[in-house]
Amino acid sequence: MLNYIEPVFRPPSEWKSLILQVTNGCSWNQCSFCDMYTQPQKRFRAQKADKIEQDLISVANSQAHISRVFLADGDAMTLPFARLEAICLLIKKYLPNVTRISSYCLPRNINNKTPEQLQRLRELGLSLLYIGCESGDDEVLERIKKGETFDSSLAALQKIKAAGIKASVMILNGLAGVELSKQHAENSAKLMNAAQPEYLSTLVVTLPLGTERMDEAFGGHFQLPNQAQLFEEMHILLSKLELEKTVFRSDHASNYLVLKGVLGKDKQALLAEVEAAMNTPEQIQLRQEWQRGL
Repeated sequence: MLNYIEPVFRPPSEWKSLILQVTNGCSWNQCSFCDMYTQPQKRFRAQKADKIEQDLISVANSQAHISRVFLADGDAMTLPFARLEAICLLIKKYLPNVTRISSYCLPRNINNKTPEQLQRLRELGLSLLYIGCESGDDEVLERIKKGETFDSSLAALQKIKAAGIKASVMILNGLAGVELSKQHAENSAKLMNAAQPEYLSTLVVTLPLGTERMDEAFGGHFQLPNQAQLFEEMHILLSKLELEKTVFRSDHASNYLVLKGVLGKDKQALLAEVEAAMNTPEQIQLRQEWQRGL
């Protein structure tokens, strides 16, 4: 029905959503670990307004029941407020049954939005943002060229919460390699404790196109933690988390061990699952390597 500039990525929880491509690629696109938008056709640009409207008209004419819309690609929230407001109004016009609009969001995207503008977008249906914090450790963030810090990530998350928009934060298990694993886990937990996001997910860093960029970021050699070391890092993260009511998911295809719960009430149960995977992995149902393909 819609003509996408491939590849298109979305969060696993958006599998029932209409994927509306309002931007192509990522405006930052410098993170050492990320190869999602490196192809020539994925060079960042905003989609033309008339193309977005035509896409919505096409979907409306199909008479498909659409209740959720995900604004793609990786950086839709970099658009100015006026463009985002216009897009939300078009969605309300052509797809009146939509109850949730969501998008990926870099912390820096929030800098050029006032609290009032974020509240307005919330009124128009933008109710969930997926924030790729990746880590709460400043040394790790600097090495991977994220362009963010602990403080910038926290400020964005607090601003989003104040506007009534829910945040789903992503932390990357294994991102710091073996060398900085402990501080990565501890400071990521510290960031989450300060932010208290509605949702938190962990993914295992994967480098399908090779480790060259990460090798450079880590001084010549990046050593990805093995399965046991990933579990140890997860155990540190969970043990340091002090969350009040955050839905926690570690069920992305990249994860060896599937974890689901609400933190903090399920903290001890989740820790017990990780400990079992650490101590008796042969007795635990873990994903095999072939099952972790993305």
